[in-house]
Amino acid sequence: MKTMKNLAKLMFMSILTAATTVSFTACTSDDELMTNENWEADKVATRQPMQPERTVLVYMAGKNNLSSTGTDLLEADLNEIKEGSKKLGDKDCILVFVRRYKANDNMETPWLARIWRGEVTDSVSVADMGISMSDARACDPEVMERVMNYAYTKYAATRDYGLVLWGHGSGWLIESDMARTRAYGLDNGNYIGGSGKWMNIPTLNSILQKMPHMRFILCDCCHMMCLEDLYELRNVTDYMIGSPAEIPGQGAPYDTMLPAFFEKESFYSSIIERYHASVKGNLPLSVVKMSEMDHVAQATAQALQSVKANLGGGYADMKGIVHYGYVGDDSEHKEEHDFFFDAGDFMSRYASAADYQMWNEALSKAVVMKRIGYNWDTEATWSKIYSDFKMTEEKFHGVSMFVPQNPSKGYYARFNEDIKQMEWHQVVSL
Repeated sequence: MKTMKNLAKLMFMSILTAATTVSFTACTSDDELMTNENWEADKVATRQPMQPERTVLVYMAGKNNLSSTGTDLLEADLNEIKEGSKKLGDKDCILVFVRRYKANDNMETPWLARIWRGEVTDSVSVADMGISMSDARACDPEVMERVMNYAYTKYAATRDYGLVLWGHGSGWLIESDMARTRAYGLDNGNYIGGSGKWMNIPTLNSILQKMPHMRFILCDCCHMMCLEDLYELRNVTDYMIGSPAEIPGQGAPYDTMLPAFFEKESFYSSIIERYHASVKGNLPLSVVKMSEMDHVAQATAQALQSVKANLGGGYADMKGIVHYGYVGDDSEHKEEHDFFFDAGDFMSRYASAADYQMWNEALSKAVVMKRIGYNWDTEATWSKIYSDFKMTEEKFHGVSMFVPQNPSKGYYARFNEDIKQMEWHQVVSL
């Protein structure tokens, strides 16, 4: 038991300690106070990443005119990714694979890295990933498979995964001056602006089948929201996000959009809204729930029965139908250069009212979000190339579809046959 004397002594020491503390505090400099107040912020800024909950890989196939001197759009987007990464949490993992031209270093080795707090970290070359090819093209199936396998294994996520396809895109079409491949990548090797190699969508699908199932795939490339591609990739991701049209050269706004990649449930709405805002609405965009694509295919096959009856065995007149893509170098519109037609605009014209309603209900379950664009980027002026139709909310359905045309019209003889190589054609044919 403490005596009264000891208690008095304890009380005196407590008062002395308090007074000393006040004295020391009063003598502390403003700089020291600022450091103390910002201690938590400093601690946050220097913390280390944890095991990811979601890992997202931005696959940048940029060894083409997207990174050539004077138009280095890849570098601009890479800087946006660095900026956007400053807003991510400890368990958000953003990776980039970069294949590009680089000023004063035309033979830069492709590399993979994690972007953390605005910095490139853990960078590894293709050789470090076991790729021994002297010219490791981004669109080479072996390169893509090894890069993705390395990325998703080293940065294994506890929840799910995402992928951004960055680069050129031509939907499902086969390029006439390329190897008999189609759709994504366009790796020009050592020839800026020259012919190169693409990766076809069935090959892309076969690679992604070996990867972890994706929560989403964002296509930061042209024309990927076509029913043919969506059906081909229906089993590798929950959602596909992109445009049925040609996208602007600057692509997605990664500095503002990157945090949306890691939202648990609202990611796709945040991604599409920020993308649409960045281009001031001048780009059609959509989000497709891929588990609905089988139903869309079945509904399309059913609706096409009345379409064929209405056409009477002939080719559909597509004048006035919304089209998103243009093949050719002319600055004026030419009907034989139209390939990516709005699927619903076509169906509403040629299917019976009942079949169109049935089909549109199936499509609406798949296209869970869309944003209209009244203009979009083209090689020439939009108003000249797309002068044959007027975009409206009623006409806009968010996805495109190829409709065979008279083979005497330019490219159609070849593409009428090429479409048969797509899995979509096994279920849906005109």
